[in-house]
Amino acid sequence: MAGRSIIIMGVSGSGKTTVGKAVAGERGYRFLDGDDLHPPANIEKMQSGIPLTDEDRWGWLLRINREMQALNATGISVVIACSALKRSYRDLLRQGGVQLLFVYLKASFQQISQLLRTRTGHFMPAGLLQSQFATLEEPTGMETDCIAVPVTGLPEELDRIGALLIRNGF
Repeated sequence: MAGRSIIIMGVSGSGKTTVGKAVAGERGYRFLDGDDLHPPANIEKMQSGIPLTDEDRWGWLLRINREMQALNATGISVVIACSALKRSYRDLLRQGGVQLLFVYLKASFQQISQLLRTRTGHFMPAGLLQSQFATLEEPTGMETDCIAVPVTGLPEELDRIGALLIRNGF
């Protein structure tokens, strides 16, 4: 049986890694942090405060897609933390016929800005948050494999996500 994939998406600082690890643990899925799959040049750019371009992201997204497909092909289900900010990025991640669901952690610029003030040890500086929101194309109703969950707090988010995953067959 092929595995399934859940991509926890949203802007930097929305809680993708925290939520992704928790969801993976609850469901017995493997967790992958998309940040760990960035090439060194992307990390250097972000550390320098330079926003990534579409061109910078394509290779990274293809790598995430390959990792996801390889795991799913061996029956391993996976939760991946990945910004997936644009529809074209999500379309690329959909390639390969994997059973996939996107969970969009939705929050305002002000909410995320406050959360980023307390985050330490991440290569992406808070100064790039505006570029993330400028790039973000929120999923629309046309993307039936996307569900939005408001960023409120981990226990509440996990309860909502769990119910939505069950409803969507994950």
